[in-house]
Amino acid sequence: MQRLIASATWDADAVRDDLRAYVLEHLGAPGGVRIVDATGFLKKGDRSAGVQRQYSGTAGRIENCQVGVFLADASRKGHAFVDRALYRPREWGDDRARCRAVGVPDAVPFRTKPVLARGMLERALDAGVRPAWVTADEVYGSDHRLRVLLEARDQPYVLAVRRTEALVHLGVRGTPRAAARADALPRRAWRVLSAGAGTKGPRAFRWAWAEVRRPDEDAASRAWRHALLARESLAPAAAGARERAYSARTTWCSRRRPRRLPRSCGSPGRGGASRRRSRRRSRRSGSTRTRSANPTAGLAP
Repeated sequence: MQRLIASATWDADAVRDDLRAYVLEHLGAPGGVRIVDATGFLKKGDRSAGVQRQYSGTAGRIENCQVGVFLADASRKGHAFVDRALYRPREWGDDRARCRAVGVPDAVPFRTKPVLARGMLERALDAGVRPAWVTADEVYGSDHRLRVLLEARDQPYVLAVRRTEALVHLGVRGTPRAAARADALPRRAWRVLSAGAGTKGPRAFRWAWAEVRRPDEDAASRAWRHALLARESLAPAAAGARERAYSARTTWCSRRRPRRLPRSCGSPGRGGASRRRSRRRSRRSGSTRTRSANPTAGLAP
């Protein structure tokens, strides 16, 4: 294997394309998700391409490492990588002699992580591999060009953005930043939902959805729903306040508008009329309804 990687003549990109086709054939399924993320590979020397002291998600701290940006597909059938790109910090891009010493051609310029992600997403979409959603953390979600790319390719996405993200990126003028928009939501807008089972039981959070409309919407843009999705912890943090996840997980959602929206995707305020009719029927029948004091009651594990 070491000889194959280091000295054998083979086309790494052709192998990538074969792998992507294999993953699509065996793991492709409706509702699949495409994930963009980076991870680090710890190193002790300084002669590997792109190695330097930088943040490593593997170690959870700054270490001497290489960092790779990866594209993975996941569905109910399984998950697998479909593309990869080595991130070389700007210091490497400015040191051409160092790049040549490790085999990096002069024609390869410095690229940020979002630029690498855009290239991988375009390759996968060009190959006809289209998931239900594309998702990534705020490093990529806060890149306006990446969001524009996905919308131009008619690809729905759920991307985390920074709490300071300005909503003007969607053409909405005079609106606050992401954190302020989430803070302004009324308590009735928040719903307790489970994010799935964890090692310590259901991972329950409060979620809120706030639609963002463009003032100059045309027929094409109305086919999409743009929204801010915020998540809040149920338990107070050490400082006494509940931790809002918009610092890491406030999300732009963009999706083709279905003919009839599922309840989980609708505005939290919807359904008020039906609830009022239900309460009137309950009063007429003499029955009563109580709200559980346990915020996680009724959640699926």
